[in-house]
Amino acid sequence: MFTPDPIQRPAGPPASTTPTRDYLSSQPPGVDQHYAVLPRSLVEAMPLPWQQQMAHLLAEFHRSYAHLRWPVYRVVPSRRERLVDLDEDQLAEVGAIAEIDSDGELVYRDRYGKRIEDPENRVVLVSCLDPIPAEFANATQNTPPRGFPPQGHPQPGPHPGSHPGPHPGPYQGPPSGPLPVPPQAPPQVPVQAPRKKWKW
Repeated sequence: MFTPDPIQRPAGPPASTTPTRDYLSSQPPGVDQHYAVLPRSLVEAMPLPWQQQMAHLLAEFHRSYAHLRWPVYRVVPSRRERLVDLDEDQLAEVGAIAEIDSDGELVYRDRYGKRIEDPENRVVLVSCLDPIPAEFANATQNTPPRGFPPQGHPQPGPHPGSHPGPHPGPYQGPPSGPLPVPPQAPPQVPVQAPRKKWKW
């Protein structure tokens, strides 16, 4: 039935026409003014329904922009640091140097020799170890013993159909003392065939 009452507008602000830009402008992790980085290890660890939706969106995205000349992006994990807190190697990384001027004052200059004003409040990006867990990230730190897969990865079990033996228990390291020598078989003496006797 037709009603003369006005249609009620939904509460809240109207839907944005740039939702992606609005979200990325809120400075979520891994986003700057040019790029949005998603750690692959986290994306592949999402629940299956999320992965299905993500795969569908990425396929549509790459299909739409496949005609562009895509480069290979080299992502460097970085953190924000004050310029005055950097050492010599980090200063060289960001293209700056620290020196003592003729007045005995410590000054900072860029790669072109121009003095950097207010270095105490100058914040730059410096490379660092990636804190996001990944299969091969920071392989030299917190690495489990060789031959033992990290926790969370499927471990190989017994072959199907074989009888599982007793649980070996926690790893106690190599046994102390000399290694046992396996028994050796006695040397085999070649047996000569008996000579035939010929009758004349």
